[in-house]
Amino acid sequence: MSPPGAAPAGARTGPRGAAVVAALAVTQTVGYGTLHYAFAVLLVPVAADLGAGTTAVTGAYTAGVLAGAAVAVPVGRWLDRHGGRALMTAGSGAGAALLAAWSQVGSLPQLYLVQLGIGVAAAASLYEAAFAVVVGLTGADRRARAILAVTVVAGFAGPVFLPLTGRLVDAHGWRTALLVLAAVQAATVPLHALAVRRPDRRPGPAALPAPPRAVRTDRAFRLLALGFTAHTAATGAVAVHLVAALVAWGHPPAFAATVAGLLGVLSVAGRLVTTALGRRGRTAAVTAAVFAGQAVAAALLPVAGTTTGGAIAAVAGFGLGFGVATVARPVLLAERYDPRHYATLAGLLVVPVTLARAAGPLAAAALTDATGHHLPMFAAVAALCAVAAAALAAAREAS
Repeated sequence: MSPPGAAPAGARTGPRGAAVVAALAVTQTVGYGTLHYAFAVLLVPVAADLGAGTTAVTGAYTAGVLAGAAVAVPVGRWLDRHGGRALMTAGSGAGAALLAAWSQVGSLPQLYLVQLGIGVAAAASLYEAAFAVVVGLTGADRRARAILAVTVVAGFAGPVFLPLTGRLVDAHGWRTALLVLAAVQAATVPLHALAVRRPDRRPGPAALPAPPRAVRTDRAFRLLALGFTAHTAATGAVAVHLVAALVAWGHPPAFAATVAGLLGVLSVAGRLVTTALGRRGRTAAVTAAVFAGQAVAAALLPVAGTTTGGAIAAVAGFGLGFGVATVARPVLLAERYDPRHYATLAGLLVVPVTLARAAGPLAAAALTDATGHHLPMFAAVAALCAVAAAALAAAREAS
């Protein structure tokens, strides 16, 4: 374990490091757009063409997400020992090949196989791998800003690739659309191959054993895992069910969809605020405060959300914390623990966080179906955000 804020050996903070961050911002935008966001647009036409239900096709996407979680720890160990160049290059190339393969599937089992592969490719080339590279080449004084730069740019993946995919499907059909997306994804391969480098003077593999058992059982690490897992379950539930809740409370569907869109816009604002206020080691405190604000907003939403102004205000309050965890998680891990072990520890956190991302919306749907209204779901979301805030506050104080 290293002192908070310790920089990795040979950290680059000059122009070369800035070039790597810029390249990663591009590859993450394209990768999330092609490997994740496009699925929402392709869901219905793929299901119709394969003669399958949308639930069964959605299950393929979920299987891919879980496959990514399953390989998170070995991916993290590889990144800690060998850096990100080879793995991210291979992952982005595999992603392009699998998108092309997806365009040729003729059955549901084939779709599941392709999505399982995409999940693994995403784990090797998207955020967790990119953050490991950023942590390895930036010092503590620039790390948060570098991570913020990557995530702010990548935040445009949805606004860019959702309409782009829709237009491609309308004009050429979903199979040709996937071939175009595969070609776009292939452009990230040379960026990873040429831009990503390991930090200078980094210790060799023999000097990088698995993180000590004490780190895995460290109270602060467990609290971080609890906090981010609870928060992911809460935000996942709101992301999926907010539109339905607003409609149930009497708002027109168009208004509900527009207000729900604030979550994405405000997530960028929340990242900017958290990074600005979290300098000098205060990221945990700032993130805990943001999560606490989300707990209040979620608790008020069933009451305030029945009016136009109240719905906008409550969703805005919740949306400010929507993307904060994306920035806070890598910064907190690198602040508290040896950055040379960042990717392995991040992989350990990915597993419960991903399970929460998958389970949160399902649990929320079951709770809403069982009670017949959305109040219990938002009460649960508020409780989860409060747990997340308390866990991060306690982690900050843990020795």
